[in-house]
Amino acid sequence: MPEQVTMGATLMCSMGMSPCSLVVLPANKVNNNSAGTPSANVDDYKIANIPTFGMCQSLSNPTVASATSAANGVLTPMPCVPNIAAPWMPGALKVTIARRPALLKSDTCTCSYGGTITISVAGQIIVKGT
Repeated sequence: MPEQVTMGATLMCSMGMSPCSLVVLPANKVNNNSAGTPSANVDDYKIANIPTFGMCQSLSNPTVASATSAANGVLTPMPCVPNIAAPWMPGALKVTIARRPALLKSDTCTCSYGGTITISVAGQIIVKGT
């Protein structure tokens, strides 16, 4: 089973130039047992959850397209402001957090500018058996 994602998970965007950390607000009221950090669900995809991937390289991003045009067609990355319109997919089939599927390391989401966002480190460090 894939790892459950928690606050501080490392994310990457195929159009971004650096990783970022997932921010999970305490609204879900569920903490991961391994580190006591908030657990994520598929609805943790907004700008408050995914701040930035440094610089964006997507020509679908209007600021990148404009800067590239001004540079006579030379790709000119601009600051990344993720524009994610849909939740992470597919989510856990049997585990829910705040009545929504739990976020798993294998899940992805898509930025409206064409980047695919993946989870490289789930944030779950230790799993204690009972």
